This record gives sequence, structure tokens and C-alpha cells, in this order.
Amino acid sequence: MLINLAKMVLALIIGLIGSIIFIYLHMPLPWLLGSIFATSLAIRFDFIPIESPKLFSSPARILIGIAIGSAFTPEILQFIPQYTFSLLLVIPFTILVIFFGTYYYYKVLKYDLKTSYLGSMPGGVIEMVIIGEELKANTAKITLMQSSRLFFVVISLPFIIQYIFQIDIRGNQLLTIPLKNIDFSEFILLYFLGVISAFTAKKLKLTAAFLIGPMILAIFLYSSGAFNVAIPDEFLKFIQVIFGVIIGFTFKDVSFETIYKTLIATLGHFIILAILCAIFIAIIFYYLDFKALDIMLSFSPGGQTEINLIALLVGANLPYITLHHIVRLIIVMNIAPIIAKRLN
Repeated sequence: MLINLAKMVLALIIGLIGSIIFIYLHMPLPWLLGSIFATSLAIRFDFIPIESPKLFSSPARILIGIAIGSAFTPEILQFIPQYTFSLLLVIPFTILVIFFGTYYYYKVLKYDLKTSYLGSMPGGVIEMVIIGEELKANTAKITLMQSSRLFFVVISLPFIIQYIFQIDIRGNQLLTIPLKNIDFSEFILLYFLGVISAFTAKKLKLTAAFLIGPMILAIFLYSSGAFNVAIPDEFLKFIQVIFGVIIGFTFKDVSFETIYKTLIATLGHFIILAILCAIFIAIIFYYLDFKALDIMLSFSPGGQTEINLIALLVGANLPYITLHHIVRLIIVMNIAPIIAKRLN
């Protein structure tokens, strides 16, 4: 156990070094992208004793859930009824993403139907792989397809935000403050309650329990005024390194040829997603007058954790974005297994 922990810590150190290099190069979202890049290189060398820091994943998700919930102030909550029509558009958006993605993989690339269907799902990598295993689909290919989509989304968004929207995301502290300035006793209590809510959500079998449970708790605590402590900036940066390293490890034990072919194949799906996103962004921006950045992050088919993390850093409308991703996740997790069981 101690050896595995040491390997995880070394992986995080390598990810941190990558983040520092990206800061020096003035790259967008350096704490996340730098760690992804450094880890993706490090796993190619067998003599480097590193292991994916999945042990840190659940504690990090709890903190992100709390950070998201902290944005749900009474002032923001009163605007939620205005989100209704935009939220309803998530339904046709999700259906179109699944339909065109499945068609692309099945008809164009000649993948089997179940793999095409589950690989095109705009849901979580782990959830789709679990469903794929139960239905005897090609789980290795599903993992690469889902990971590649997440990779393209996470890599492209920071550049779009920084160079198209002209928002500097090298280190915003919009919902965070330095560790030395927080009420540490209040923060420890809040995190302890977040842990309890995470395990409660897990017992209730909620999707993404370690994110959703603490988020729901934090929404209640912050909207009622019971808590107002900010999330330490140093913690949020370290969380980015953790998830950057974990994402980098998704390409472990996969040949460059396989990665290359999958990335090329997934790029076609990513272009389809980009076109659909652009259409829905234009419709909502024109008719409902929400900010284009908020709409883009709401309809970006990346991982809920990663998109919310980016939204945190750019100071986007977190309640609006989070609600859209929750609706999409509910749709995906309910229809994915039902339809997949009927596919031959």
C-alpha cells in the first residue's frame, strides 16, 4: 500500500512539474493541461515507477462538489426559473449527439453497434465502460473513444476561452481565496459534512455520488447562509493536477498507433459535436440572451467534473452550467442501458 501511494505521489509530482512548465510557457489552464501532457509522456517510460492517483479522485470530487455548490447564492437561485427553456433544449441536443455519433462510428467507421452507441454517449467514461461490460461490448474501444472525446474537449476549451473569448484562465481566484485567509475550522467542518453527503449519495446509488452529494449539500448550506467560507485557491489548483494526471493515465498500455487511430476517428465525432454545440449555442444566445461562454460550457459534452472545474476558474454562471450537465447526465444514464440492451 505504501509503495502504491509513493508511486501515486511521484505521478502527482511529475504532473505538477508539467503544470509549472505550462505556467512558464503562458499556456491556458496550465494546472490541468500541463499535468495531462507530462503524465502522458511519463507513462511511456516503464522505468518510471508511477501509478494513477485514483486514491485522490474521490476526495477531490467532494471538494469540487462543494465548490460548485458554493456558487448557489440566494441571489443566483432566483434566476433558475429563467433557465427552463434552455434546460429543455438539453433533451434534443443529447438525442442528436447520440444519433449522429452512433451513425458515424457504425456506418462510417464500421464499429459494432453497441460499441458505437456507448462510445458516442456524452456521459462519463467509467459509467459507459461499466454498462459496456454488462452488455459484452468492446470496453477497451469504448474507453478510448470516451477518453479521446474528453481529451479533445478539455484540450480545446481553454484555448477557445482564452483566445476567442479573451478570458485569461492562467489562475483566476473568482470563487477561491488563499489558504492563509480562510476560516480553517469552518472549512474542515464543511468538508467533513461533504464526505458524509458523498457516502450518503453513494448509498442512494446517485450517479457521480461523490460530486453530486456534496454539491447538493453545499447548495443548501450556502443558499441558506449557514456557511460562507471560500474554497482555498491552493486546493483547487492541486485538484486540477490530480485530474490532469488521471486523464493522462487513460492512455497507459495503449500503443501510439492505437491512440493515433482512435484520436483521428474520434476527431470526426468531435467535429460533429462542435457543429451541434454551435447550433444550440446560436439558438439560445439569439433567443434567450444568455452569455455565449455560459452556453458553450453548458452544452460542452465533456466530463461533468472537468467542465465544472473550468467553469469555476473562468467565473462562469455555475448554477446554469451545472443544471444543464445534471439534466444531460440523467438523460444519458437512463436511456443508455435501456436502448443498449436492445441493440444487436
